[in-house]
Amino acid sequence: MTSQIPAGFDLSTLKIDSKSPRTLFGLIMNGITFIFIAIAVVPLFAIVGYLLYRGISALSLSVFRELPPPPLVPGGGFGNAIVGTFIMVGIALCISIPIGVMAAIYLSEFSKGQLPEIIRFANNVLNGVPSVIVGVFAFAAFVVTTGTYSAWAGGFALSIVIIPIIVSTTYEALKLVPKEVRDASIGIGANDYQTVLQVVLPAALPAILTGVTLATARAAGETAPLLFTALFSQFWPNFETKLMEPTASLAVLVYNFAIVPFANQNELSWAAAFVIVMLVFIANIIARVVTAKRQY
Repeated sequence: MTSQIPAGFDLSTLKIDSKSPRTLFGLIMNGITFIFIAIAVVPLFAIVGYLLYRGISALSLSVFRELPPPPLVPGGGFGNAIVGTFIMVGIALCISIPIGVMAAIYLSEFSKGQLPEIIRFANNVLNGVPSVIVGVFAFAAFVVTTGTYSAWAGGFALSIVIIPIIVSTTYEALKLVPKEVRDASIGIGANDYQTVLQVVLPAALPAILTGVTLATARAAGETAPLLFTALFSQFWPNFETKLMEPTASLAVLVYNFAIVPFANQNELSWAAAFVIVMLVFIANIIARVVTAKRQY
């Protein structure tokens, strides 16, 4: 396709006049835009930069394999908190992924009437509930019932936090699959369930995994729900008691050690915060790599 210049059109009118009011207005608006972008980005880089400075300086191999030290005792680490975090996030994912994915499939593929709107509204409300409130609910529902703080209670609380994320991201992922794909599957004789399970879900799987990855990062950084459910422990997770004991986590360790007046524990809190940020960073990279392989 070629462009043609209309007869009589004066090309000199396309030149930018640096003194014209329109050009000056554009420059001013671009400048204001860049200033606000800088205001939005600078705090992020400042936080990450300071965290890297304090976290890396406190990081060593021992922090990954040793237990938290007592006050004023040098050395130590938070290996138990790393293991506890993975355990509770794993429990949360085992609970939330089936519920979230099935709910999204229902909303996207099989819902009719007013019920879907009610479910979406409830999901949005749950997504906006402060995590500390989720922690209080999990405390009443799980800790009071079982009579003890535990990794299971922490995983239960985290699952409530991330279910709305998985529902929303999975729903959007399913909607990205073109209607023509569904029609083609129906056209060759597949029923609705075969179309969803064998065509739509595999096509949307990369985007669904992206949502799960982001939900994992969110769960790893949550503190408030774990203060009411898993609490904290100075020891390794106890599998002999089936994890029905207070369990350490990275987020709670950062909270506990950051507010004490002991320098050795303050340094460990910076190192633990750095590890959490790196986990979130890696999760986001994985999400972007997975998204890049989507089919539609």
